[in-house]
Parts: sequence; C-alpha cells; structure tokens
Amino acid sequence: MSDRDEPAIGLRERKKAKTRTAIQKEALRLFKEQGYEATTIEQIAAAAEVSPSTFFRYFPAKEDIVLYDVLDPFLLKAYRTQPANLSPIQALRAAFHKVFDRLSPEDRAVQEERAELIFATQELRARMLDDLSTTMQQITEIIAARAGRSANDLAVRTYAGVILGVTISAWFTSADDPQADMLTKLDAALAYLESGLPL
Repeated sequence: MSDRDEPAIGLRERKKAKTRTAIQKEALRLFKEQGYEATTIEQIAAAAEVSPSTFFRYFPAKEDIVLYDVLDPFLLKAYRTQPANLSPIQALRAAFHKVFDRLSPEDRAVQEERAELIFATQELRARMLDDLSTTMQQITEIIAARAGRSANDLAVRTYAGVILGVTISAWFTSADDPQADMLTKLDAALAYLESGLPL
C-alpha cells in the first residue's frame, strides 16, 4: 500500500513498520526456499540486514513473523471511517473492499503466502487459534463502538463471535481452493451472514 494510505502515525512508527515489513518479507522468502522449520532466526536477520537482537524487538518468536498482519491497522481505520448509517456487517464488508482493492499484486502475494504457510504448518495453525481471543476482542470493540454499546454486552460479544466464525469459515474454504480469491469468499460469507444464514 502507498504511504498516503497509511494510518496517521509518526515518523518513528513508520520506520518501525517498514523494518517489521522488511523482516517479514525476507522471512517469507526464506520459508518458501528452505521450509519453515529449516529457516533460522539468524538467517532471517541476516537477510533483512538487522541483528538478531533487533529481530527480537520486532518479533518475539519465529511464528510471530507469519502471524503478523500488516493490514490490521488499515482495516481498523477503514472500518471506523465507514458512514454511521451502515450496519456493522456492511461497514466491515466496505472496509475489507477499501483495503484489499488497494493492494498491489506484491501485497496480495504476501497475504496468500502467509495463509498458505499457516495452513501447512501445524505450529502456526495452533498459534493462530491461540491468538483468536485477541482478534475476538478487537472485533468486539469496534462493533461496540459502532453500535454505541458496551464491549461487555452479551449481544455485542455474540455478534462479534459470529463475524469471527464466518471469517474463519471463508478462510478455510479459500484454503481448500488455491484458485479462490480470499476477499471474494470473505465478502460472500459476510453477505450470507447479513441475509440471516438461510439454509
């Protein structure tokens, strides 16, 4: 994504984001060439031209490199800036389109590589499932803010849980079909949710 698409952050944070992205890019390249297990943190640090200690300032563990999603702050910003008259699901669909439609082919390739690696590596799949509570909390908070309700509200938490479940189902469906476009599957799944999940 271009610099003008970036959320408003300071120069220091932009530099940190670029370093984090560079480390991830080199790591994904090495994982593809050598395999996830065979690639060491020292090799990744050398390829990204940073020291191992710098690596650990950005990623506490090797699996964090793959699970880190550079798009998260863009998606959160896009969601929060959707018109107030949109429902939470409508705002989410619009946010996904706003962000994914602006991705370069290279950025899309990174997202696809991450997804493929997570599905192919048991350690990464397990860690992803462990991280779902954090994702759930993020979804709950942005939905609560849009609805003007507490993030502790049972209805808000349930709504967020359903959205998370639909997102995971779209992700797994895309993994079963390598030719499928993730955004298309995700949008279709959210549209299905919006229609009331008829069977």
